[in-house]
Amino acid sequence: MNNTVTTSDDKFRRHAVSVEEAQSRVMPYVVLGGTEQVKITESRGRILAEDVIAPHPYPFFRRSGMDGYAVISRDIENCTAEEPVLLQVIDNIPCGSLPSVPIVTGTAARIMTGAKVPDEADAVVMLEMTEQVIQDGITYIKLRRSVPVGNNITPIGFEIAAGDRLLEKGRKLSAGEVSVLATFGLASVPVAKRPRIAVLSTGSELLKVDEPLQDGKIRNSNTYMLATQIIDAGGEPHLLEAIPDQLDKARRIIEQALADYDVVITTGGVSVGDHDIMADMVKGPEVEMLFNKVTMRPGSVTTAAVKDGKLLFALSGNPGACFVGFELFVRPLIGGMLGREKPFLAEIEAELGSDYMKINNFTRFVRGRLDLSSGKVMAYPAKLDESSVMVTIKDSDVLIVIPPTTTGVQAGHQVKVLKLPGGGW
Repeated sequence: MNNTVTTSDDKFRRHAVSVEEAQSRVMPYVVLGGTEQVKITESRGRILAEDVIAPHPYPFFRRSGMDGYAVISRDIENCTAEEPVLLQVIDNIPCGSLPSVPIVTGTAARIMTGAKVPDEADAVVMLEMTEQVIQDGITYIKLRRSVPVGNNITPIGFEIAAGDRLLEKGRKLSAGEVSVLATFGLASVPVAKRPRIAVLSTGSELLKVDEPLQDGKIRNSNTYMLATQIIDAGGEPHLLEAIPDQLDKARRIIEQALADYDVVITTGGVSVGDHDIMADMVKGPEVEMLFNKVTMRPGSVTTAAVKDGKLLFALSGNPGACFVGFELFVRPLIGGMLGREKPFLAEIEAELGSDYMKINNFTRFVRGRLDLSSGKVMAYPAKLDESSVMVTIKDSDVLIVIPPTTTGVQAGHQVKVLKLPGGGW
């Protein structure tokens, strides 16, 4: 007979590690996914799985940089205001058309911006430098100034040479990248397959999003917040059933999710209450605990474990802590699985715009916003940044990193800030 009694202290005994240490324990489990071809019209937000190489130079013909006249520069090399030169206009070349006759000495072709320059011409004279003259029904242009060879002509391969790398593997595709793909006729593109991320919530206090309010209960907002964060990070969210408060049933649900998906995220059930089951869930012999406490606020009880090479993240049920936990640990993992070279949140220095007087022995990741109107990079903490507060998430574009302090941090202090995706800077 086993007389061992599991106490609350045993169940929730935690050894705190730093954020950096926790991240270093997660990233070795990055597994690159496969590759798939998608249409250029469906490529926004996807991550390139291979380098894209230019199949031809760009531009691939000499094009005019001005509305004007294509000329042979030596015809006008000695012209002056006192001794102008007349050139006969023998062609008109709109953008998208080809020259119809060769340019020879003493002639010129009217040409529009972006049109192909005749092979024989070596300069384009801007329209404002010319004067049209008609003699005996023949149209000429009068020029009073010479121009150098190559004037107003964009040469072949000026932007890109054939064989140049257009886009590097791991790059996220947005408007600029899609423009490049279209310019080179790449109607489809190789991208990394999206990691399939299962999201499960715990807690009997949760209502479905479409259920009416009930006293003592809250709607399950974290699931939908996490789904959006997963999409932003390049993953594919799968919202599963809520986890019951019975450990055996919860274990079966999570084990099945780990078998079916690339990563599993739970929200809730990681604090120190008697009904919080994730501490028990990650204690089994078949599960390797990576960490179950991080020296951070909010979300110090963020937990990560591995089973059969797949990661399980147990994030706080408090919206602020859940949000931060995802950004610090899950987003980099997804980025790594997609082959992104820099999967972590971008980091810059800023000046703290207002006092932050909370005292804490853990590093705080404070929701906040950047302001550049003063000509300096200023970071302003959200007025409400408690773990349970969700409303300030929508107004934040950075996480302000406040190291442990016994006195608080005053305005004007230099702080590190982490850029949140979608921020306006």
